[in-house]
Amino acid sequence: MANTSTRTLRLLSLLQTHRYWPGEELAERLGVSVRTLRRDIDRLRELGYPVEAQRGVDGGYQLAAGAALPPLVIDDEEAVALAVGLQSAAESPVEGIAETSVRVLAKVVQVMPARLRRRVEALRAMTVPVDWGGRPAAAVDPDGLTVVALACRDTERLRFSYTAADGRRADRHVEPHRLVCLDRRWYLVAYDLTRQDWRTFRLDRLTAPEGGGGRFAPRALPAADAAEFVRAGVNGLIRPYRVEAVVAAPAAGVRERIGRWGAIEEVDAGRCRIVMSADDLSWPMMALGSLGAEFTVVEPPELVERLDEWSTRFGRAVRASR
Repeated sequence: MANTSTRTLRLLSLLQTHRYWPGEELAERLGVSVRTLRRDIDRLRELGYPVEAQRGVDGGYQLAAGAALPPLVIDDEEAVALAVGLQSAAESPVEGIAETSVRVLAKVVQVMPARLRRRVEALRAMTVPVDWGGRPAAAVDPDGLTVVALACRDTERLRFSYTAADGRRADRHVEPHRLVCLDRRWYLVAYDLTRQDWRTFRLDRLTAPEGGGGRFAPRALPAADAAEFVRAGVNGLIRPYRVEAVVAAPAAGVRERIGRWGAIEEVDAGRCRIVMSADDLSWPMMALGSLGAEFTVVEPPELVERLDEWSTRFGRAVRASR
């Protein structure tokens, strides 16, 4: 039987993973009697944890919400996930969130074991955040992300399997430089040893990364920084639509709202020109509509047709609602 303190922490951890625990099952998991379990539950209550009990043959326990937040018990993977999540929140534009997240992140990392701190610090040091808004496009394996981050930090060559945009799969051997989070996607900037050139790899297309391939001397990146290198690559992708519109609003205000997704050029004090590229016209339509100003479409004609279709549908919705 574990000592009382260790057993209490184990009990707390179990209560936090299940909504409800039958008493006998919980006692069996802890290797104690039901009577000892009751004493341990009372000890948690004294520490401020609101544990609710259900009596009877099917009696059991569950952790309820309390008036104050008591200490939490989390495992290794949860601790790393918490730290990475706090790092993202520290870059939030929401007032008050960033500063608080930094304070909490410092507390979490300070008490972490060395093995976990190394993983978190690798992700923090080797990641360049860039905020373009948008939503996640694909899931990334956190273990793979950690392997790549450690290889970047330790300047160790990396091997992995990569699926290109056209579906072709190939093994790659690279010298990793930095991780970049762009538009909620993770990218690896690395020097490809097979192609003898710098490349950008999307991590959701990367599988089975293996570090420990030998140390290397860092090369000079052909860009101001890794974020700029990835941004240039994404902007260089072929897009089927070039969207141009003239908006009846000052350029400064339009640039502040949607400038990250296109080029804004002042026409006069009250008008500006917007040029953007897109593989789908829905986003330019929503961007233009969000400005709350009159606008004229210069190109493409497909955008005018789509706007006409939407306006007809919205008109029907208004008439039906009235």
